[in-house]
Amino acid sequence: MADDALQLEQFLCFSVYAAGHAFSRVYKPFLRELGLTYPQYLAMVALWQEDNQTVGQIGEKLFMETSTLTPLLKRLESGGYVRRSRDTADERVVRIALTDQGRALRDKAAKVPLGILHAMGQDAGKLKAIQADLTLLRDTLIENAAE
Repeated sequence: MADDALQLEQFLCFSVYAAGHAFSRVYKPFLRELGLTYPQYLAMVALWQEDNQTVGQIGEKLFMETSTLTPLLKRLESGGYVRRSRDTADERVVRIALTDQGRALRDKAAKVPLGILHAMGQDAGKLKAIQADLTLLRDTLIENAAE
């Protein structure tokens, strides 16, 4: 039935899901070269933007729960990219700071965004519009999500 709402091609969420998988395939060789998973890469990008953040701050930016983020950050620490330490003002808070090795990795990672941009095959203006639309959609969904 062409008007049946229960068809995959009718689901915006499926299009987003499938695009996410396609992104993963494009990112894979870049991240393999860096020795990072995609979530680790995102955490590093957040730290390259602003060093010495709390786990909570990073989690907020990446939409990740602390329970998901902590093991990921521990692996980055064991890889020598970050240092975890207790906050001097509140020992319950864990701060994450880049090491010299973590800062140096940024130079290797600098080519990733251009590679991804090239793989998307769209002009920068169209991609900015898509990103803005997706951000608005995400924010609206978060507002309307049932707890």
